[in-house]
Amino acid sequence: MESPGNNSLLIAYYGDDFTGSTDALEFLSRAGIKTMLFIEAPTQKQLVNYPDLEAIGVAGMSRTMSPSEMEEDLFSTFTDLAALNPKHVHYKVCSTFDSSPTIGSIGKAIDIGSKVFKSKFVPLLVAAPILGRYVLFGNLFARMGIGSAGEIYRLDRHPSMSKHPVTPADESDIRLHLAKQTRKTIGLFSILDLHQYQQEPKHFNFTDEIVLFDALKQEDLKTVGEIIDAQTDENNILFSAGSSGIEMALGAYWQQIGRLKSEPEWGVAKTEAPILIASGSCSAVTAKQISFALNNGFEELAIDTISLANQVSSSDLDENEDFINQIAESYALKAAELISQGKSVVIHTSLGNEDYRVVETDKIFKQKGFPKSATAKLYGTLLGQISRLVAETTFLKRIVVAGGDTSSYAARAMGIEAVEMIAPLSPGAPLCKAYASKSAINHLQIAFKGGQVGKEDFFLMVAKDIELKIEHNLI
Repeated sequence: MESPGNNSLLIAYYGDDFTGSTDALEFLSRAGIKTMLFIEAPTQKQLVNYPDLEAIGVAGMSRTMSPSEMEEDLFSTFTDLAALNPKHVHYKVCSTFDSSPTIGSIGKAIDIGSKVFKSKFVPLLVAAPILGRYVLFGNLFARMGIGSAGEIYRLDRHPSMSKHPVTPADESDIRLHLAKQTRKTIGLFSILDLHQYQQEPKHFNFTDEIVLFDALKQEDLKTVGEIIDAQTDENNILFSAGSSGIEMALGAYWQQIGRLKSEPEWGVAKTEAPILIASGSCSAVTAKQISFALNNGFEELAIDTISLANQVSSSDLDENEDFINQIAESYALKAAELISQGKSVVIHTSLGNEDYRVVETDKIFKQKGFPKSATAKLYGTLLGQISRLVAETTFLKRIVVAGGDTSSYAARAMGIEAVEMIAPLSPGAPLCKAYASKSAINHLQIAFKGGQVGKEDFFLMVAKDIELKIEHNLI
């Protein structure tokens, strides 16, 4: 799409879920790029209320959408982002490339973005070494747990991602995986090509419609950022796809050439109250974090998802609104009582993929003909409503929402309009300030944590005062 005029935005991105969106928010903020994450694409008029922004994000839900749903949602959102005229527009996906031809199709998103933005080609960068994600000769490798010292596996052999409840990884070669979702040609800029460019920089004329970039080390990203940024011009917006590696790559390159205005300043984020953990994650990493928290003084509320599944009459949640409200009020009352006693609370829908509740609810939803994505919407909405009700009746100051697929629905149920980063916690899960003018969540501290994010003691760390120390030029 042709540029309508000059604009100060360096980049706008659409995240396919909320935890992924805060991941990109973190790495832009840590690079010194003033960024705000919105629930819906903002207008130029709205941006007047947020002066000096250099980047914006939109926390979407396409990770759980069908291709037809994506067509409607993404075409409209990409068009709105184009109207803001940023230099770059990025379709941000999970660094484990969660997708399939029928759910959260990244290929479909690229097809739609290519219609809206007339880029010469679509750069695709999935590697994010600081998150334990590496791409070599087109194959994706992932560490077990982000921000941890877990082992690294080829994606199709990853103990967690190979068993993902909605989009299990059965192929590590991103080109082969993506080729099932789009007819566009997919090329590779290999690690050898990257190292050769580092020794002898030169201009490239990419001939494939999509170009996947390898990266092994964090410093490789700066080189990729240089190559990608060189593809932009004054008349067109460059559309790219991939993980928050895109934000890391461009941020590192912009730091190097002195394009950024300032580095962030951080203080201390205090919490004088217990915290609430609302988990819709099936990840083994999150399950260990919950167990660790429970063994260190947290209280537990395990949602009876089997009864919930049996009683939900339709995958259309609007038809079950009263019932969901009743369930939310019941759990919120219990959580509020514990918090008023000074106890931090974990509310969860499972303790890993092998949890009996997961197995049984899968059977029930399958018998009822509900799509896989229905569970994310149901659990996310329920957890969001519980959190909102607890915030209304207690002195709660800090919330953690765990689970990539459920997070977007939880954020909307909480009434969140936008968030900004206020502190780094673990790579990919920053502490944020929530803007929710019509909700008790307004101005609370909140972190959205993907299933794979964080060390075993993550929830305990979040429950303490957080000194906002940060390494400048991290990327």
